[in-house]
Amino acid sequence: MTVEHAATSLERQARACAAMAAGRYADLLSRTAADVRAGGLFAEVLAGYLDAPFGAAVPLRLLGGVHALVLTGRAPELAAFYPSAGGRQAPGDADACWDAFRAVVATQRDTVRDWLRRPPQTNEVGRANLLVAGLLHALGEVGGRPVRLVELGASAGLNLRADLFRVEAPGWAWGPADSPVRLPDAWRDGTPDWLRAAAAAYPELTVLERLGCDLTPLDPTSEDGALALRAYVWPEHTDRAARLAGALTLARRVPARMTAMGAADFLAGIDPRPGTLTVVWHSVMRQYVQADEWARVSTELDRLAAAADADAPVAHLLFEPDLLDARHFQLHARINTAPPQLLAEAHPHGLPARRP
Repeated sequence: MTVEHAATSLERQARACAAMAAGRYADLLSRTAADVRAGGLFAEVLAGYLDAPFGAAVPLRLLGGVHALVLTGRAPELAAFYPSAGGRQAPGDADACWDAFRAVVATQRDTVRDWLRRPPQTNEVGRANLLVAGLLHALGEVGGRPVRLVELGASAGLNLRADLFRVEAPGWAWGPADSPVRLPDAWRDGTPDWLRAAAAAYPELTVLERLGCDLTPLDPTSEDGALALRAYVWPEHTDRAARLAGALTLARRVPARMTAMGAADFLAGIDPRPGTLTVVWHSVMRQYVQADEWARVSTELDRLAAAADADAPVAHLLFEPDLLDARHFQLHARINTAPPQLLAEAHPHGLPARRP
């Protein structure tokens, strides 16, 4: 049953990749699942992780480790099939790509095994599309004032610089025109009126603090941290890779303070501040948090909301899968103690968004 569980997890991730325009990864994971069932190479490489829960994302750890080898020039035969390394995808090359993939894992299994210990750290830059929209909505509700950004499960803290990204949709844009991060085609079927109004009222923001927590934060200014972030972007997604490259540039220019700490303990040290909007946000991280820890997070969020007032407001912004249907990803906003509002739905990577 352990082998079958691992194969099922690989196939589940393969379907997710296929649904998000990553056919190369979908094919490789499907073949890997068959190899595991047959007791082949990948059953050996994944030993010790075969019974890991799906939330541990072991298939993505495997793919990320191999991708890191490609990006660092240690797998040239496989790089020929990876667009992220200048390779090409052509009809009928799936068998050759699989052979190259399997050969890399066979010859560099120790390195791949080492990557299996790393949880995926994508910190997807495209999700800032939703976070910026929620932030502007919050300012529209409470009035203009300086902002403190607080991110839970922030990985490398790239989205703590979201106010410096350029968000664009037909007939509308917000953010610095010369930003190295561009989020095009941000909204499907038109930008909402509430967002247009808030963006016009607040074309620039004053961000006083950029604070984030993660159990294993990455340093985006380090070579190893940047490689990990790049390795977990799927090789077919060259637009995502370009956004990540821009975000890494901003990270070197604009500091953010990251803390290695669980979300509940981190929030316990945050209080509202007079004259400032405190924004607590997170995106696609709740599924990785144990139920008891999330209960503590919820308690801290309620404490913050109760302590907020008109002079020291608090906004909680979350872009997460719908609890009742994980196929749908939604942006909710809660201002102080008001009930949460559903503002938008979006692709899991944040682009495009649409009205709910």
